[in-house]
Amino acid sequence: MTRGFRLAAASGLHQGDRPYQQDQVMMIGHPHFQGCLMGVVADGMGGRSGGRKASDQVLLTAKQLFAKYSPETDSAPGLLKQLVEDSHMVIKLTAVSAEQEPHSTVAAFIMNPRGECTWIHVGDSRLYHFQNGRLAKRTRDHSYVQALVDRGELSAEEIEDHPQANILLGCLGMSTAPPPIDTHSIPQLQPGDALLACSDGLWHYFTPEEMGALIAERTPRESVELLIEEARMRARGTGDNISLAILKLEPLPKGNG
Repeated sequence: MTRGFRLAAASGLHQGDRPYQQDQVMMIGHPHFQGCLMGVVADGMGGRSGGRKASDQVLLTAKQLFAKYSPETDSAPGLLKQLVEDSHMVIKLTAVSAEQEPHSTVAAFIMNPRGECTWIHVGDSRLYHFQNGRLAKRTRDHSYVQALVDRGELSAEEIEDHPQANILLGCLGMSTAPPPIDTHSIPQLQPGDALLACSDGLWHYFTPEEMGALIAERTPRESVELLIEEARMRARGTGDNISLAILKLEPLPKGNG
């Protein structure tokens, strides 16, 4: 890891007033390799039990795969693709016992001890890479409205208020098609960099500029708490579920570098 800087991370979850969507979030360090971290956000959908089962399965699969992962010999993109494929298969199998067909989105990343970072996403849970508060890159949703934006039929600003904004074209558990797999790699995270993984219950209420500026100025824990509080206020009682994980490279206090 870059000398003179440290990793800071935090995750948070708020279950709103929509019982049929069940968000889950996880941020864990590797049991054997210091500086190796994994963050996962899963937004489950499908009945009272189906959504929770789907998102739980994503986190369980992630924990199992990450525990066996070696940053020295294994492929981070390969592990993340296996996470998507294995979770998708098991979620489809649980559809028989669930009240409705279970589905889940996923946004996950792995950071290796040397600072390399890889992410993957399926659905409309997002990942953002900020550099000193400025947006460097974010994922593109696998959704109907994003397809309209790509075809030039809708502006990015119109996504949030579109009546079909919740229609996904890709997610885990779909029976009609395998989940789309989009990965992205950052060769070396730098001081001042931050990663945000979050469900649509968060990004729906903020611009990237707002989120980047807040994360740059605050610790990850403070950022998580403030973003959840502000999202709930902006939602005005609509009560969507919110899950997010933040990873940030912060300078060490003077005298510790």
